[in-house]
Amino acid sequence: MDAQKTWRDWLRQVLTLTRREAVDSMRDWRILAPIVVLTLAFPLLMNLITVSTQNMFYERWGIAGIETRLIPLMLMVVGFFPVSVSLIIALETFVGEKERRSLEPLLATPLSDLQLYLGKTLAAMLLPLVAGCLGISVYVIVLWRQGWQATPTLLLQIVLLTAAEALVMVSGAVVVSSQTTSVRAANLLASFIIIPMALLVQGESLVILQAGNTVLWYILLFLIVTDVMLVRMGLRLFNREELLGREIDELNVGSLWRTFRRHLGWERWWFGRDPQRLPRSLRWLGTGAGLYLREVPQLLRRSGLAILLVVVALAGSVLVGRYFAVRFRLPAHFLAFETISAESFDSLATANWLPAFTTWGVLSNNSRSLLAAGLLGTFSFGALAIALLMAPLAIIAYVAYQAAWAGYSPWLFLLTFVLPHGILELPAATLATAMAVRLGAAFIAPPKGMTVGEGWLQALADFVKLFVAVVLPLLAVAAWIEVHVTPALVLLVYGQ
Repeated sequence: MDAQKTWRDWLRQVLTLTRREAVDSMRDWRILAPIVVLTLAFPLLMNLITVSTQNMFYERWGIAGIETRLIPLMLMVVGFFPVSVSLIIALETFVGEKERRSLEPLLATPLSDLQLYLGKTLAAMLLPLVAGCLGISVYVIVLWRQGWQATPTLLLQIVLLTAAEALVMVSGAVVVSSQTTSVRAANLLASFIIIPMALLVQGESLVILQAGNTVLWYILLFLIVTDVMLVRMGLRLFNREELLGREIDELNVGSLWRTFRRHLGWERWWFGRDPQRLPRSLRWLGTGAGLYLREVPQLLRRSGLAILLVVVALAGSVLVGRYFAVRFRLPAHFLAFETISAESFDSLATANWLPAFTTWGVLSNNSRSLLAAGLLGTFSFGALAIALLMAPLAIIAYVAYQAAWAGYSPWLFLLTFVLPHGILELPAATLATAMAVRLGAAFIAPPKGMTVGEGWLQALADFVKLFVAVVLPLLAVAAWIEVHVTPALVLLVYGQ
């Protein structure tokens, strides 16, 4: 009973803070005016678009095209635009109060960091989310008067999708607001939130137009995972002492470089001998031995969870390839392996639309792809890095299943086309992608005893060390095999 009362008191304090923030927002006409305009104007605008485009959808997809593509798309847009105001409210949560000098009394309350974070987040979401649901209701009523009726399942999808999008923007904006010292800086950093969200809405629109509203469940699952990561990131970064102590945003390049160099170094290993007694020409062996016999195994242990995640994702990509192979069967003549000849590889090497089919061309293309995955992984918590690696493996699985249905042995296909160079290339890509995942995960869960910045610099140093010491050598050998061995083996088995 005491535990239940304690929990009720804890929740009551959070809701009290939420009510205080929501009342303050409703007093500001600069927040209310856009919400009212977007809530009332957008349903009418979307209705005009629906009326003007429904004939086109009907001619292409029939009644189902209007019910599963056009109406869900318009409902999603109607719900999103009022919710986008939550970004403005969330950016003001901490840094705005700090500029108004009302933050110190709030942080002096007995509320915990978790209560402050939840109260501020709920308050930033509450008013725009209500406005979004109201806009959806207005549009549904307009559709009903015109003879169209949205199903309860569709309405549930749209409401949950709208709430998930609001939480993505709010949780990201709260992180920005808690880590900056001025509203101007927070507004500048908000572009890193609104631009991805705008691209996401455009991508959702294209997917809905092509696949219908059933895909909304998958988009919702993706947004929920993103919400969990952003909320955890916000909880890890939130610290009331730092909020009060930080006076100005300062970038200390020298300190960052020293921290990075410290993590980039490693201990040499002299096999129990005095290095001074070794010849100068052999002392470099201690550096290499320390890197490969000590540092690389420790680095792999630190990255064990990320490597496991990538391996599971690769297994999932095989299932994705099989799914599309079942849905989209290729004609048998597309897989006529017997027509492969030496001229086929010569034309591949001279194709202007492909990377040069030389050892250096294949190596540079693979290296650039994995480095780009590291960059994308930093800005997507590692998700885009995994997606980039899953795509080619899913294509290979797709072709292997198609080959099996065309009468070829899929195992022989893999042994000839993939395995000779893939046995080195796939582990190298897996390790590089795992390091990219760590670059993104450092923002969510930095190592114990480290700040987010130091944890990311450690992950970056590990990425550089593993890429240079392990990934590049494996890619170089795999590229040579891909150019000189794999074509010969393919011609031996399938060629004329």
